[in-house]
Amino acid sequence: MRVLLDTHILLWALIDPDRLSVEVRQAIESPANEVLFSSASLWEIAIKTGLGREDFAVEPTEILSAALESGFVELPIHSAAAVKVASLPPHHRDPFDRLLIAQAMSEPAIFYTADTKLPAYSELVRLV
Repeated sequence: MRVLLDTHILLWALIDPDRLSVEVRQAIESPANEVLFSSASLWEIAIKTGLGREDFAVEPTEILSAALESGFVELPIHSAAAVKVASLPPHHRDPFDRLLIAQAMSEPAIFYTADTKLPAYSELVRLV
């Protein structure tokens, strides 16, 4: 199974895995699953860290290193996902979340998130 992590789930998996359920941690740690993180998440972390957001008080380079060391696979932003954003209904206004949803739909990949607004987009979205 391919799994794409929302930005907060990526941060929790790497910094505070106890915030995740046992089931989600097992799925992320399973060698049978390909765990993806988006370059959009690193961009989001960089922007929100620069803005001083407390929930993003991490260095993006450290998250990148930790993700790669954990065996996660970086998912670049492909044009198919970028243009898919235009066809998404306006359930959510956050541009990062909209791009991540479009990536999950384009790949396809199960999308792990804690954002209760996102399941309206696709059956690929899993609340954790």
